Amino acid sequence: MALTTRTALLVLLGLVPVVLRPAGSTVWLWLAVVVVLVGLDLLLAASPGALSLTREGARQVRMGEAVTTGLVVENTGRRTARGLLRDGWPPSAGASPSRHPLAVPAGERRRVTTTLTPTRRGDRRADRVTVRLHGPLGLAGRQRSVEVPGTLRVLHPFPARKHLPSRLAVLRELDGRAAVRTRGQGTEFDSLRDYVEGDDVRSIDWRATARRRDLVVRTWQPEQHRRVVLVVDTGRTSAGRVGDAPRLDAAMDAALLLTALAGHARDRVQVLAGDRRVHARVTGADRAALLHDVISTLAPVDPHLVETDWGLLAGEVTRSTHRSLVVLLTPLEPAALEEGLLPVLPTLVAHHRVVVASVADPAVAAMRTARADSAQVWEAAAAERTTALRGAAADALGRLGVDVLDAGPDELPVRLADHYLALKRQGLL
Repeated sequence: MALTTRTALLVLLGLVPVVLRPAGSTVWLWLAVVVVLVGLDLLLAASPGALSLTREGARQVRMGEAVTTGLVVENTGRRTARGLLRDGWPPSAGASPSRHPLAVPAGERRRVTTTLTPTRRGDRRADRVTVRLHGPLGLAGRQRSVEVPGTLRVLHPFPARKHLPSRLAVLRELDGRAAVRTRGQGTEFDSLRDYVEGDDVRSIDWRATARRRDLVVRTWQPEQHRRVVLVVDTGRTSAGRVGDAPRLDAAMDAALLLTALAGHARDRVQVLAGDRRVHARVTGADRAALLHDVISTLAPVDPHLVETDWGLLAGEVTRSTHRSLVVLLTPLEPAALEEGLLPVLPTLVAHHRVVVASVADPAVAAMRTARADSAQVWEAAAAERTTALRGAAADALGRLGVDVLDAGPDELPVRLADHYLALKRQGLL
């Protein structure tokens, strides 16, 4: 049973007869009237158990975008159901409105709609739906909470997708689908065509020319169907916040841009996310579905406050004997690298081309230049030391033959994509 503000006002209204007839019997008589009216209103209220609730609506949405979810309310009872319905969602789901007025005649259906604007990536699960049905007097009502399962998967916003068209243009140029043809070490033969002024004479195919009257040149395209492995570190160091988001989200942004680019280049892409165990694994050659699969699979992956087992992750990479481009998306934290990653790198570098991509904190760069007072001077000194330690870690990785990319969350996806295209252009994959 639930009482409304009308009940409180009705009790306060009893002050009038008490003032007119100040006696204890007046008080008890008025309270008896209130109890009778509340009980009568409660008996005339529709039963929440007569309502059938069914959830419908979208199952996925990109973080920051709005989507609607609906509840179909069917009244199987004999009385009109009037009251309020609360569709419970966690605060990060951004539900609006959370409470809906309800008026469902007997034997009919109504649909209530809630707009969700999630602010966090991952799976957002609906809580219980609470229905409060009032009687005709509006003094009291019946209330019931029921489980109506619903899950909304909030996908990574993928802000780096704005850079994809420009990088695809460079890729088309490398593939020879644009006006410029490239050739170099490690490229694959594409086709023969007639010689035109300006072509490199070294590309003339003399055997084919001998069978025809005109000069014939060979065209080349970058190697395809190479293996690209992206390893996303979800351990302790990935939980540090850069701006308003954890480092892991920025690393995912870089991984998604490279996944889309490598998929269009017809390379075989594998994405791993883990720390002491593998939390997500995506392998695909279908470029149409690859990016969607990676975004959907990585959506519920969160940082874990444990040290990353790089031996485990390296073992997942080396299951295949084919030479691969291995991209390790992990912060340049010297202590974590020395104890975990450095011991396994020689094995990886011996069989694969390894790139370490790290998300740098722009706030550290800002601290290095702000020296207005003594507190900022101390902060600048700490920032300088942090930068020096990261630089030393990058130098140690470089001596092992690892390419190191260290940039802010907005710059890292672009630098990683450009590095991949440079390797593609030079035939080094």
